[in-house]
Amino acid sequence: MARRVKREFPGVTAYFDRHRKRRFRFRKKGFSTEIHGEYGSPEFRQNYERALSGFKSQEIGSPATKRGTINALAVSYYKSPEFVSLKDSTKLTYRREIERLREDHGHTLVKQMKRQHVVKLLEPLTDRPSARNNRLRMLKMLLNHAVEIGWRSSNPTAGIKKMRTNAHGFHTWTEDELQKFFEHHKAGTVAHTAVTLMLYTACARSDVVKLGWQNLKGDRLQYRRQKTEGVSTVLIDIPVHPELRKVLDTLPNDKLTFLETRGGRSRTANGLGTAMRKWCDDAGLSKCSAHGLRKACATRLAEAGATEREIMAWTGHNSPTMVQVYAGKARRGLLADHGFEKLIKNEQGSKLDEPNTKGSTK
Repeated sequence: MARRVKREFPGVTAYFDRHRKRRFRFRKKGFSTEIHGEYGSPEFRQNYERALSGFKSQEIGSPATKRGTINALAVSYYKSPEFVSLKDSTKLTYRREIERLREDHGHTLVKQMKRQHVVKLLEPLTDRPSARNNRLRMLKMLLNHAVEIGWRSSNPTAGIKKMRTNAHGFHTWTEDELQKFFEHHKAGTVAHTAVTLMLYTACARSDVVKLGWQNLKGDRLQYRRQKTEGVSTVLIDIPVHPELRKVLDTLPNDKLTFLETRGGRSRTANGLGTAMRKWCDDAGLSKCSAHGLRKACATRLAEAGATEREIMAWTGHNSPTMVQVYAGKARRGLLADHGFEKLIKNEQGSKLDEPNTKGSTK
């Protein structure tokens, strides 16, 4: 049975293998690796530091990473300005896929890789288009890095297309689904507060868990999106909707964040996602998710006649491309209505222009 070891090494769990030998494993936000060496020894501490940085543990005497392999390329990429400048959450996502690639194909020589080799690396994921596309993306970045450092003259992933996935992405909440959720989760519950916050702010999970009274400036709410913070200077500055104000006025003003846990701690984005899954399932809404509320807010704005730029001011996008995805269906319906109004107006005008032949004589 695994158990946590002393706080000196957070994230490390001790367990016994089938030979009754005590071993240690490090886990943090999806990354996992064995910590080799006697507990507390210099080797153990060195490997623990490697694990904190997202690298696999190494045993003394293990062969060094062979130059020119995917293993070596990954190590080089982790030190590159491109990777170092990424946000920690993005680094974890990239590293997770790269480490999977290293585990199965780390010995492969980068210089010898051709287009057919890349296709072969992607074949096992053909039945999972999103996973295949993620691996292709990581391969493109790694092999672009190989070109930059002179290991290759060209990138063999060029011309390899992504597989088609669900073009609609996350399900957009309908008005009926919102009503059903609020009927099940009454005002005053964390579930009700969370959905109201996301619905009337277009906040992503990573942003809404950080919102608190410090973000309210009179009748406006201001924050910087975590996804673009440090890269974009765009400040989200939106008015507080009356329905949102009703909910906020019921919350104690000594809370660090609006959605803090019972223990007084801020929620994590993943923790909120897990809670949302349970809340939606409890309300009989298996298709709904936190991200769908962001789309629902954009859809409402589009249906109200808001322009793409106006919607972008709420969602924080730098390009109208994603806004078109979020609110495209509503936008098409709105444009169809406008076109229909023009058609009717034109037809009525044509009838008025027709000569009145009633009562005419030959």
